[in-house]
Amino acid sequence: MSDFWFCVKHHRVEQGEDMCAPIDRLGPFGSREEAEGALGKAEQRNEEWDKDPKWND
Repeated sequence: MSDFWFCVKHHRVEQGEDMCAPIDRLGPFGSREEAEGALGKAEQRNEEWDKDPKWND
C-alpha cells in the first residue's frame, strides 16, 4: 500500500493497516510530504472557494 493519509484527530501522517477511522482522515496522498501538507492545502482551497463568486451566496 503506497497511499498516505493525514489524521486530523492526531495530526499525523498514517499509512498501512493501523490507521484511524476514515472520518478522521484526509487523503489519500501519493507521498508523505503531500500528506504532511494536508491541512495547509485544505485551508488554501477553502480560501479560494470563499473568494469564488459561484460559491458566494
